[in-house]
Amino acid sequence: MGQLQGRIALVAGAGRNNGRAIALAFAREGADLVLVAREQQAALDEVAHECGKLGAKVLPLLADVSEPEQVSRMARQALDHFGRIDVLMGVAGRRAHQDFWEIGLEEWHKTFAVNLHSLFYLARAIVPSMMKQRSGSIVALGGLASLTAQPQRAHVVASKAGLYGLIRALALELGPYNIRANLIAPGMIENVRANPEWYPESKGGGYSGEELAGIALKRAGKPQEVANVAVFLASDQSSFVTGDRIVCAGGKYL
Repeated sequence: MGQLQGRIALVAGAGRNNGRAIALAFAREGADLVLVAREQQAALDEVAHECGKLGAKVLPLLADVSEPEQVSRMARQALDHFGRIDVLMGVAGRRAHQDFWEIGLEEWHKTFAVNLHSLFYLARAIVPSMMKQRSGSIVALGGLASLTAQPQRAHVVASKAGLYGLIRALALELGPYNIRANLIAPGMIENVRANPEWYPESKGGGYSGEELAGIALKRAGKPQEVANVAVFLASDQSSFVTGDRIVCAGGKYL
């Protein structure tokens, strides 16, 4: 029996990369799934099909999680379909690279909407049902920007630091309801970049030898390795872990 057998998990940002790997890992562990992506219905349907082949019941939904009305509508569809949500997994992220003095107000607010506000909207929509059942796990993908400042990412660093603050606040306030909240901070992961111009240091999606030299394990991580941490935090294996952050970065910054 899988670690998530009988659970319903909502994965926001499930269409590709870490989100796709997490959705598949949850399906392998027995969870039924609500898979959410902002666009690219075909990619979302493909992930849903793969999860279905693993035995999961899947509800794929398009929604922009940076828009509160869309989140509310999506959450109602999910709860009407499955009756409950046991795991809320927030993966969506925006990581534009710009010098501080070039960050416009629109980019600043959009980055916060995707990286921080989205989890507030998701939690506001899902947590009341978790409180009624007196159980649940909230997991957010924060990245190394939640730990340390990075050049050309003032908006990303500020929003991700705020995300970890929100996770800690949720953990404290929701603990009496047996609802846990934790954050994963991945480092360099072998993902396909939707906006390669934001990652000039990455060569075709890979990393240079100089970049990898700063990692204790001397390699980039794989989406499946991030997914393994997500399964741990979503499952009862982490039943006494809340308000915390797991760094999945191969020893970067040691």
